[in-house]
Amino acid sequence: MAISASKTPASLSDREMQIIELVAAGLTNEKIAEKLEISKRTVDNHISNILDKTGADNRVALVRWALQWGKVCLDEVNCCTLPIHSDRIS
Repeated sequence: MAISASKTPASLSDREMQIIELVAAGLTNEKIAEKLEISKRTVDNHISNILDKTGADNRVALVRWALQWGKVCLDEVNCCTLPIHSDRIS
């Protein structure tokens, strides 16, 4: 079975981005609902909308999409850090 995901970035709300970060952290829909103080059904709806917007088939494909587009940072993987600039000229 092929995992498909959008080849372009999707426009996601701040809440959808929060949910993607929590999915990437390994939380279940129930735990996401508890953490965000919303119902599990609302989380389910958000996940469904996110999957539609991103073209991801499942949660694993969603996390892969989020990593590909720099939407999440996991354990220092895919994290963009700015270089430290020195005032000295060598």
